[in-house]
Amino acid sequence: MTEYRKYRLLEIAPGAAVWITIVAMIVVSITAPIAAIYFIIAFDVYWVLRAIYFVFYLLIAWFRFRRALKVDWFEKLQSEVPAWRDYYHLIFLPTYKEVESVVRATFENLSTTEYALDRFIIVLAGEEGDKDHFLQVAECIKETYGARFKKLLVTVHPRGLENEIPGKGSNLNYAGHIAERVIKEMRIPYEKVIVSSFDIDTCAHPHYFAHLAYIYHTTPERTHASYQPVALYNNNIWQTSAILRLASFGTTFWLLTELTRPERLFTFSSHSMSFKALVDVGFWQKNIVSEDSRIFLQCFLRYGGDYRVVPMYVPVSMDTAKGEGFWDSLKNLYKQQRRWAWGVENLPFMIWHFRKHRLIPWTKKIVYLWNVTEGMYSWAVVPIMIFFLGRLPLYFVPPYARASAFYQNAPFTLETLMNLAMSGLFVSALLSLLLLPPRPRTVPKRAYLFMILQWILLPISTILFGSIPALDAQTRLMLGKYLGFYVAKKVRS
Repeated sequence: MTEYRKYRLLEIAPGAAVWITIVAMIVVSITAPIAAIYFIIAFDVYWVLRAIYFVFYLLIAWFRFRRALKVDWFEKLQSEVPAWRDYYHLIFLPTYKEVESVVRATFENLSTTEYALDRFIIVLAGEEGDKDHFLQVAECIKETYGARFKKLLVTVHPRGLENEIPGKGSNLNYAGHIAERVIKEMRIPYEKVIVSSFDIDTCAHPHYFAHLAYIYHTTPERTHASYQPVALYNNNIWQTSAILRLASFGTTFWLLTELTRPERLFTFSSHSMSFKALVDVGFWQKNIVSEDSRIFLQCFLRYGGDYRVVPMYVPVSMDTAKGEGFWDSLKNLYKQQRRWAWGVENLPFMIWHFRKHRLIPWTKKIVYLWNVTEGMYSWAVVPIMIFFLGRLPLYFVPPYARASAFYQNAPFTLETLMNLAMSGLFVSALLSLLLLPPRPRTVPKRAYLFMILQWILLPISTILFGSIPALDAQTRLMLGKYLGFYVAKKVRS
């Protein structure tokens, strides 16, 4: 068997496992409904325990998050790290067809952060396919903000370069090489450059860079680590619909629970790392969609497993996937979720390369493989299993078995277990209110009530914008219909 076919089998496996589960559940529900009911009850019990597990780690993360926000990190950095001014922040801002207001808001945020702006080197990275518009926006940004930072670089990623696909990863790769030349000219040691890869709509907390610099200085083997902040999606949260808000809060709460378990943590969305590590791995991979998580795996393999993600509890904020109207917003959200679910492409990559890196401890390999495998499988299967397939076998129980106590009690048992499994909903609803930014004057106070009531839509949201896009992504990978990079729209009122 050729190497290509072996790798294709690994790509087929995740989608095949999901479809086998769904089809098998339907078949067993029809042919052996009693056995299927036993399985569903056991499955729901497992997910009740998972819900308790989720709430436990979410509350731990929440208290750490609130505690981190109370610290004046810039003052702490200045008092405890005398050499902090010897270090620079290199911030990449890739963009494609973004309106000037979104780009300007990000630069306004950077220029008002609690840090010395002369330690910032910013790379505004555009695409040749949007060259004229991008350069107009970049010129306006340079006129207003260019003098505030140490350097503001503007790059245009050429179209059609060899061995790459259009998208954020290839844009970052091109911009990274240009930044390397500038860093060399400035004679700054790579170890003293802290890189942040941000989406163009990312607005960092005022203390983000001070917190990052402090964590960087106090972390052992700091160049062998990435730094993952809390990701909030509340730049435009008051202007979006309930479904979009639920998806955004769901992503934030998932990441919060992951931050409490750094031994299994991957980089996600906006994150930071050492420039030395970035150069050592040849920058972001330019022919994949999920560059944000792949860069961690690149470093993990490059350093023989001696690489990790350090959690940060100071947040960055981005936009929800809002479109021009309601239906356009839902379409935008679906494509964004499918792009995130395309992170399943990392699973065959990990299996393929882990077997070649025998010096990496097998315990680390198992932890990361299990995390990705279980996460991607659950993303696609669990909501469908709980909210749809869970009651299917009840309709196919033969008449002679319907009088049994087990059958009579099964609906109540399933309903009770489902309600228990949804216990995290109440905690999530409360925390979502506490995460909201200040209410704009144009938004009535009764909007807070809708922020609570929206959580009754969670079953619909998790299926339509959780399971289905994940199933879509894994099926495309299984069939070899590879996904290109989709840039989520940023629309603000």
